[in-house]
Amino acid sequence: MESQVRGGTRWKRFAVVMVPSVLATAAVGVGLAQGALAASFSVSGQQFKVTAGHLHGEGFAQYGGVDTVYTSTKGDSQQPVPVAISSFKNATITKMCQSVATKIPIFNKTVYLRLDAGRDKPVTAENLYIDVSQLDADAKFTNIDIGVAVQDQNKGPAVKPGDSVLPGGFAQQAESADLYGVEQTAWATTAGTFTLNGLSMRLGTDAKMECY
Repeated sequence: MESQVRGGTRWKRFAVVMVPSVLATAAVGVGLAQGALAASFSVSGQQFKVTAGHLHGEGFAQYGGVDTVYTSTKGDSQQPVPVAISSFKNATITKMCQSVATKIPIFNKTVYLRLDAGRDKPVTAENLYIDVSQLDADAKFTNIDIGVAVQDQNKGPAVKPGDSVLPGGFAQQAESADLYGVEQTAWATTAGTFTLNGLSMRLGTDAKMECY
């Protein structure tokens, strides 16, 4: 990792810089349990996997938060889960794959839903928010600020209304971010617009359908 904070800064494995964001969510969880923070929208009890050849984002911010997720596909109970929220004002993504595995009791099988897009023409998104539990990638950031307060970050999109975050908590931001060889597990993704060029969707029971 280069020693400077300003200018182009590289990390070979992006997962390293997510650690402070995830640790900061412990206090968010306490506030949520005590009713001091509003819970974000309910998220399904299933995480999904995403891979991408290259994600270029303009206006990047990342900070800790809490999602309220169902504990299973039965949908009869919920629990708070810490996430690292990565956000981009604008993003282009090449060779994107998204997959989710669902166990179907009536068939006693696991069914995989897989989406592929951005092979010939990149996927594009505006005001993109990704609630991440795990992310590995090679990364380069331009003009990055590490340790800015969540409520004072101004390079990325504003925090979504209703999101459970600590306004004075740890955040990082950059004018732009480039992630290569992305492997990510997430709870939720939201965007103002999300254009999936060359979209292909498939269902199957072969575990090889998962993105990784």
